[in-house]
Amino acid sequence: MTRNPSQPSRRAILGGGAFAALAVTAATTAPAHAAPSAAAPATLAAPAGAWPTEFPLPDGFLPEGITIGRRPYAYMGSRANGAVHRTDLRTGEGATLYEGATGTAAIGLKADRDGLLYIAGGGGGTARIVDTRTGRLVATHQLTDPTGHFINDVVLLGDRAWFTDSRDSVLHGVPRGRDGEIRSLPLTGDWVQTPEVNNANGIVATPDGRGLIVVSSQPGRLYRVDLRTGYATGIALHGAGDVAGGDGLVRIGRTLYVVQNRQNLISVFDLDAGARSATLRRTITDPRFDVPTTAARWGDRLYLVNARFTSPQTPETTFNGVAVSL
Repeated sequence: MTRNPSQPSRRAILGGGAFAALAVTAATTAPAHAAPSAAAPATLAAPAGAWPTEFPLPDGFLPEGITIGRRPYAYMGSRANGAVHRTDLRTGEGATLYEGATGTAAIGLKADRDGLLYIAGGGGGTARIVDTRTGRLVATHQLTDPTGHFINDVVLLGDRAWFTDSRDSVLHGVPRGRDGEIRSLPLTGDWVQTPEVNNANGIVATPDGRGLIVVSSQPGRLYRVDLRTGYATGIALHGAGDVAGGDGLVRIGRTLYVVQNRQNLISVFDLDAGARSATLRRTITDPRFDVPTTAARWGDRLYLVNARFTSPQTPETTFNGVAVSL
């Protein structure tokens, strides 16, 4: 782990060095050492018709990941420079929380209950931690070599934040809220690693909180991963041949939402009790989808960011987030 020596200690940051403008920001997910509750991040439903279902992001932002805390604030990461944008879901208004830095990226991200934001660093091979109260960088973990890897998404489970690497068959477990050793968990069993394409992408906990569900974008498979051994078991799909382009995952109880980016749809599956099979129940599409990558839940809505991979990726390209009903 490499810490930013110019930043104050985590104790000082969380103890009272918060900016007043960000003091209302809260974190998400169940307490460490407990199986996550699917309902925890969304304790209040968005009033029907009252909150906006679309909001702008800065031009050229190149969004990828989105996460929502216990309060109605969405945090979105930038592939352009690793910045994090925060939007108030009640108004659709937003501002930059973390400026990022040239040569970095913010791909998947998750907000913890203690105010820390865990960020997958893409091709840089890093996991970064930003304090949502202050917008300060707390720590940077170098998970892999900076070439030949792509740290893509993250889930919080127990005492670790688990990161996927789309270019390697390994998961990386970063300790949550404490110092400690990073755990590398090689994927074995049914796992198939295809060279030169994105494999492991979105990641969520299993319904029982004892394992992980990982989507491999190409050719589009779901796996259940044993956290003790790394053994990956293919999840049998019923009603769908694959989940091609599978990107972000959201699980609510035994319902699994799979965002299929270039397909411009969300596939909704029912998981069996052991998360060993998944039955397609319906799909969600929307004319506002423009290659959505990841999603996060608040109340009876899913919020997504449009990465617009098929459009010019320039400083002038416009980007937005949208909400759809569950």
